[in-house]
Amino acid sequence: MTRPASRGRGRAASRHAGRPTPGEIEAAASRRVPDVLAPGLRVVFVGINPGLYSAATGHHFARPGNRFWKALHQSGFTQRILRPDEDGDLPALGIGITNLVRRASAGAADLSSDELRAGARSLRRSVGRLHPEFVAFLGLGAFRIAFGRPKAAIGEQPDRISPARVWLLPNPSGLNAHHQLPELTARFAELAAAAGFRSGTPKRRVR
Repeated sequence: MTRPASRGRGRAASRHAGRPTPGEIEAAASRRVPDVLAPGLRVVFVGINPGLYSAATGHHFARPGNRFWKALHQSGFTQRILRPDEDGDLPALGIGITNLVRRASAGAADLSSDELRAGARSLRRSVGRLHPEFVAFLGLGAFRIAFGRPKAAIGEQPDRISPARVWLLPNPSGLNAHHQLPELTARFAELAAAAGFRSGTPKRRVR
């Protein structure tokens, strides 16, 4: 399901304005977080799949300690650090969020290779409909499996998706000790520069 740029998630959203309870987190297994997408976006970020905390809140990258929102700001995509419950405001900035696999789980290790490959096929269809300029994957191992690219490295990829340019970024989860926030921000900044973002404002698209 695609979430429009405008707000309007009603009582379900306000109920999770604070931190979810342990019971709500546990009950969020296999729940989905709505996509934040629109036609013609500059960059669509693709997570691996929602964590239970995000699924309980209904917002992307919501778990405290996830570095996505800080990296997004510090790299120049946004003018300030957005809260997870402001994710629906991203399309107005030319940014979207989706996931390779939509069902929530306690960790990416719970996903099968078949699920990741099926997610890649579904994503190709979505990109073909919505025509973003860049698709940025947040997770090296999941991308390698999903797209059959075992040697893929961080940065721009040689292949395109209908015909979006493809970028590979580290997973921003706080559990990813291999990439600390400064390096994560630098990698995001490379994409921000390629996509023409300056302090949250993208360059005008040339058609």
